[in-house]
Amino acid sequence: MKKNIDKLTRIQFEVTQNGATEAPFTNEYCNHFEPGIYVDIVSREPLFSSKDKFNSNCGWPSFDKTLVEDNITEHSDFDIGYMRVEVKSKEANSHLGHVFEDGPTKTKLRYCINSASIKFIPLSKMKEEGYGDFIDEISNS
Repeated sequence: MKKNIDKLTRIQFEVTQNGATEAPFTNEYCNHFEPGIYVDIVSREPLFSSKDKFNSNCGWPSFDKTLVEDNITEHSDFDIGYMRVEVKSKEANSHLGHVFEDGPTKTKLRYCINSASIKFIPLSKMKEEGYGDFIDEISNS
């Protein structure tokens, strides 16, 4: 897979390629709840659904599960002095954020994701963007 990193903004590059974290509460998708899916900004692999997004008040988009489980990989992260679980996209190996076991839904998961690592595809554009296979799942939420 050829990474599309030459088209990334500075913050998108720093987050996805260098594991940076964007500022809380001021990022693009923190309070975004339109129907659709979220894909990796680099590879465009589908990652999360709007129906699994919730307001966690943590300052970043939060999801209680993945859209395609095989598109996310988990890695131990000790960068801040204690163990967290980093999540990356499988195909592009983009740093997305972290997953915590403190979510409010039955999964008990909170995927805390940097907006800079994802792109939103609205339900109305999913077919033309090549994500038609997910329309029924999003529409029936």
